[in-house]
Amino acid sequence: MTPPTEPHLPHSADEAVEVAREDARFGIAFLRQRWRRLLLAFAGLLLPLWGFGELADDVRDAEPFPFDAPVLQFAQGIARDGFDRAFLLFSKLGYQWGVVPVDVVLVLGLAAMRKLREGLFAGIAIIGSALLNLGAKQLFARERPTLWESIAPESSFSFPSGHAMGSITLAMVLILLAWHTRWRWWVTVPMTAFVLMVGLSRVYLGVHYPSDILAGWAFSIGWVVGAYLLVFPHRQRPWQPR
Repeated sequence: MTPPTEPHLPHSADEAVEVAREDARFGIAFLRQRWRRLLLAFAGLLLPLWGFGELADDVRDAEPFPFDAPVLQFAQGIARDGFDRAFLLFSKLGYQWGVVPVDVVLVLGLAAMRKLREGLFAGIAIIGSALLNLGAKQLFARERPTLWESIAPESSFSFPSGHAMGSITLAMVLILLAWHTRWRWWVTVPMTAFVLMVGLSRVYLGVHYPSDILAGWAFSIGWVVGAYLLVFPHRQRPWQPR
């Protein structure tokens, strides 16, 4: 009976060194080709999801965040009629007056242009973010702040912020679609400012804790970057011919 074949093992120190060199060359070549995607996966997917997990653990355990109450009290202290109007506007633009209509136009517009991969990415990111927000609110069931009576009260749960998730989802979709074009910074700068103002408006109006906003941003960034890496595999970028 023929004995089973044993796996090949290096028979000398020189052969072992050569195998190690080949492995190292392969690893270096892999990193050179894909370091950008690895960096995007780490900074845009793993870190945000880790941050969301840390916030979610404390919310689940009903542990207060030391920065929530002071930031809300500061927002109440600077309240003025002019600020009321401005932040009410950004709050509405962050959902029914701005983000939702733009989401619909973006997905339908990409489909009409036959940009199927881009439209698929936008649809997965936007619809998935909305569903994740609904599920997370029911899961954590965090009550909204009650430090004062808001001029724009809300009745749903607080964690994570739907306005924060919706606005940054749209921003991240547009930024990732524009990143390899000449419109990169023309999209990134105003959308970043818009996301910040929407988040600030929800705290100013007293309907969200700052931790709700941070959790919404982190959750959505991780989701959108994950969808991007899934829909656009290695060497595939938005707007390339199919």
